[in-house]
Amino acid sequence: MSAQEHKEQAAIIHESVAIAIVTVSDTRTAESDRSGQTIRALAEEAGHRIIAYRIVKDEPAQVQQALEEFSDGTAQMIIFNGGTGVSRRDQTYDVLARALEKELPGFGELFRMLSYAEIGSAAMMSRATAGIYRGCAVVSVPGSTNAVKLAMTQLILPEIRHLAWEMTR
Repeated sequence: MSAQEHKEQAAIIHESVAIAIVTVSDTRTAESDRSGQTIRALAEEAGHRIIAYRIVKDEPAQVQQALEEFSDGTAQMIIFNGGTGVSRRDQTYDVLARALEKELPGFGELFRMLSYAEIGSAAMMSRATAGIYRGCAVVSVPGSTNAVKLAMTQLILPEIRHLAWEMTR
């Protein structure tokens, strides 16, 4: 079956994907979290369901707790935003890299390639990643609203149904 046939089959089976959004930030609030709001708006516009939304601090235990909680079978995908850079407070990638059962290296590679086209060599400092944890797709993107828009429109939304379908096979 071709990739296109997979996508068509996935669209029939997974009309709407259940998504949990986790913003990782020491400073954002529900009112100031433009990136989390952008993920919600784009996902809902594409017909998906937001089943949970949370802001956690840049603390490994809080990132791990959100991962554990939302991978309990209710969410088909968890989208983390924030904490993917190289500063000492950026912990999201480190927590997820230890936890993911399967990594999807192509996501980070493609994200950095697309980012490079927009922001140049600074794209190399992104540790955007994706993988599978307990049968749940997990994606982690930078906290900038532009990065979130790029990831959602160019990578996540075009493949979300296909990924959800693959995980049920």
